[in-house]
Amino acid sequence: MLDRSLKWYRVILKRAAGTAVPQVELPSGYSFVHYQTGDEEAWADIEASVLEFDSQDEAMVYFTTRYLPFQDELMRRTLFIQAANGEKVATFTAWWNYTDKRRHPFVHAVAVKPQHQGVGLGKALIAAGIKHMIELEGDCVMYIPTSTWAYRAIKLYRSAGFEFEWEEPVPGGFVNQTTQAIEVLKGRLSFWE
Repeated sequence: MLDRSLKWYRVILKRAAGTAVPQVELPSGYSFVHYQTGDEEAWADIEASVLEFDSQDEAMVYFTTRYLPFQDELMRRTLFIQAANGEKVATFTAWWNYTDKRRHPFVHAVAVKPQHQGVGLGKALIAAGIKHMIELEGDCVMYIPTSTWAYRAIKLYRSAGFEFEWEEPVPGGFVNQTTQAIEVLKGRLSFWE
């Protein structure tokens, strides 16, 4: 869940080509499935549950505007983790953004419902998502934008080979505020592990 008590800054992380992909097994009772038409409500429910959006309706508007126009890409690029009862409990979207005219792979929309956190789903989701992005885009530089509010996820992303991006000012159109964010996050996590 997001910690909205902190001052918000954008954090950009970047994974270099050739970085080892973590080998993480999905816990028993869960499986990976791809997005199918109609899964937008499940996506919105997951994203709203971690407070990425103020409501499921707001998440649906974002999904409908940002992703739904690319239905074929959604089916290729959006993964869910599904519980044994069929409930979709986590999501990962392997998308893209542009820096000037260059298209870069960007991780979007990584979330695990709070009641399913702490059992290893996030680690398995990131590992599978990176492997999937490599299948789609090749083993190239990829980015993940996050924020100070999602500082708990930063350690997870770093364990999967993403490093803080200090140099690029606006990768993929995201203003890079990593330097300011680190000041806010001092004492919250040991970033240099």
